[in-house]
Amino acid sequence: MNQATVAPRHVRADLVRIASWIAPNSRVLDLGCGDGTLLAYLQNSKNVVGAGVELNDESVIASVRRGVQVIQQNLEEGLALFDNQQFDTVVLSRTLQSMHHTEHILREMARVARYGIVSFPNFGHWPHGWSILRGRMPVTGEMPYQWFDTPNIHLCTLKDFQDLAASLELRVTQMATFNGNREIKVLPGWRSTLAVYRFESPLFKES
Repeated sequence: MNQATVAPRHVRADLVRIASWIAPNSRVLDLGCGDGTLLAYLQNSKNVVGAGVELNDESVIASVRRGVQVIQQNLEEGLALFDNQQFDTVVLSRTLQSMHHTEHILREMARVARYGIVSFPNFGHWPHGWSILRGRMPVTGEMPYQWFDTPNIHLCTLKDFQDLAASLELRVTQMATFNGNREIKVLPGWRSTLAVYRFESPLFKES
């Protein structure tokens, strides 16, 4: 068994799935990279050339300690620092739902890389509907905030994201869903708490 198939215990199952979609020796940009766990794993297991973008001071320090190159910047300001097709893959993990300008960040991802990978909480998870029927906004593991202090401003279901991707001409090439660390294969729209999508940019042209 090689390194790419064995992840350290601290690497979440959804990050392992994301890593499986990234080619060895490729160029990767991780938006909202947090403590650098994904990029460090990719650097060690797939020899990627990676960079992260992160705003939080403590997360930036943690990323640097993991050996990850990181730029401290607010994603809402866009990706103007990066050239067209500068990367092979750009990742936005568990951050899409907190972006004010969802379409803009997806277009920018499609501009700077051939492939984009996004993950977000699945608002279609069945307990959410039950909470709403009871007159309450859902509070769950993937969405642990109360309605008045949540950073999640654009919640969606799997179908909602697929429709948006289609409207932006982003071709979905891979999809996986999770409930905790378990990958969900049956009725993912109802049973999963987290969705992960990989798409190909419509702007990519072979050189």
